[in-house]
Amino acid sequence: MSKSLIEVKNLTKQFQTDEVITKVLHGVTFNIAEGEFVAIMGPSGSGKSTLMHILGLLDTLTSGQFIFKGKDVSKHNDDELAKMRNKEIGFVFQAFHLLSKINILENVKLPLIYNGVKDKEQAAKRALELVGLSHRLLYNPNQISGGEKQRVAIARALVNNPAIVFADEPTGNLDSKSGLQVMSILQKLNNQGRTIILVTHEQYTSRHAKRIITIKDGLITTDVPVKDRILASNEEILQK
Repeated sequence: MSKSLIEVKNLTKQFQTDEVITKVLHGVTFNIAEGEFVAIMGPSGSGKSTLMHILGLLDTLTSGQFIFKGKDVSKHNDDELAKMRNKEIGFVFQAFHLLSKINILENVKLPLIYNGVKDKEQAAKRALELVGLSHRLLYNPNQISGGEKQRVAIARALVNNPAIVFADEPTGNLDSKSGLQVMSILQKLNNQGRTIILVTHEQYTSRHAKRIITIKDGLITTDVPVKDRILASNEEILQK
């Protein structure tokens, strides 16, 4: 039986601006085990992005409990959370967030600056090899396609060998072929044992995962395994 990675119990989140309180999450409860591929799906304003920010240690909960790798997250200060985030979590965003003035290899090396890895270049090269971009090491982001940029972002998310990778609308800026390549890589990584949490508003994209948690108006409405899962072709990632 897989070991529990994330345990969420009656989690709530609200934001306060002056005297106005906006409640976003209204008491969500679920577990995610190591090695799962879970999609968190919901429309804009459902609370899925806020939930991802909390699970990714980018934001804090208002009440409830969040256990990550057996540790109660609420008991850690900001510095401790930042160290946990850098070591344990990788992020892939819709907008790529690559630095345009440095090459692909240097972009992937960025998360290694503060973690004490001795051979940063070799670690970055290994991560780029995983996503099929060993031939693009010295290219700048403006010299590669959108699909390749997202693959660089995945390599950057992997370079610290994190416990979990969050992919936030990773195909949102891509054409269908490039999107399939990205989902193929995520599925391959999951097949190798990596935990993937995909955040999306698209039903089609969510069906690449093995389990879908649906959120609406800050509440979980369904949490079910994917019966008609879409398997992206592994051959897609080999195409240049």
